[in-house]
Amino acid sequence: MKTRSVRLAGGAAAVLLALSACSSSDSDSSSSSSSASSSASPELSGTVTVFAAASLKESFTTLGEDFEKAHPGTKVTFSFGGSDTLAASITGGAPADVFASASPKTMAIVTDAKDAQGTPATFARNQLEIATLPGNPDKVASLKDLTKSGLKVVLCDKEVPCGAAAQTALDASGLKLTPVSYEQDVKSALTKVELKEADAAVVYKTDVNAAGDKVEGVDFPESAEAVNDYPIVLLKDAPNAETAKAFIALVRSAEGQKVLTAAGFLKP
Repeated sequence: MKTRSVRLAGGAAAVLLALSACSSSDSDSSSSSSSASSSASPELSGTVTVFAAASLKESFTTLGEDFEKAHPGTKVTFSFGGSDTLAASITGGAPADVFASASPKTMAIVTDAKDAQGTPATFARNQLEIATLPGNPDKVASLKDLTKSGLKVVLCDKEVPCGAAAQTALDASGLKLTPVSYEQDVKSALTKVELKEADAAVVYKTDVNAAGDKVEGVDFPESAEAVNDYPIVLLKDAPNAETAKAFIALVRSAEGQKVLTAAGFLKP
C-alpha cells in the first residue's frame, strides 16, 4: 500500500507539473498576443485635412473618396488653391494635416518655417500646356503665337508654381508676354478661357484634361524646360497624424499613381 501511495503521489505531481506548464504557456501566449495587439497600428478614424495645389483637385478628390471607402469612419477634407497661398496659411497657423504643393519652392516656405514633419516626398510631376477656346479659332500653335497683338492671354501669378513655370518657359524662348490678367491659381486662369473672357491661358496638361471639351490643348516644346515636381508632407502639428500618414501612403502607392497618371500627371 505504501508503494502504491508513493506512485499515486508521483503521478499527481506529474499532472500538476503538466497543468502548470500548460497554464504558463497559455499565459505567455496571451501575453505575446496582447503585446502584438498593442504594437499593431491603431484603427484609422477621424478627419484628415489636406491643403493641396489647385491642379490636384480632381485626382485628390478621387483619392479622398477611395480612402474613405477603404477606411470607414474616416473623412478627408480638402482646401485647394495656389500653393503659395496655402503655404502662407500653414505658416500662419491654419490647422491642417497634410500639404501637397505644386513646386519645391512653395513647399520650402513650410519646411523653412519648420512646420513639417520629416522630408517632403515628390509624388508626381506636371507639364505646361496652352489652353485655347474650343476649336482653337485663333490658330495658336506655339508659345510665340501668344504674343500676337490683340490676343487676350491669361497667366498664373508669378508667385504661383504654374506662373513661375510659365515664366521659365518664356525666358527659355526669349519671349516677353503681357497677359490681360495674372490669376491666383491655375483653375482661375483656366476658367477665364472657359468663360471666353480670354483667348488662351498657360496652364497644366492636367487642367486641360480635366476641362474636357470646354477648351483645347496645344503642346509647346519649351514646356519641357519647366516641369514642376509635386512634393507632399505631413505637417508638424497635424491633428490626426496617423490617419494623415495613411492618406500620404495612398497618394504614393501604385493605386495613387494610377489615379494621378490617368489625370495627366507624370510619374515622379
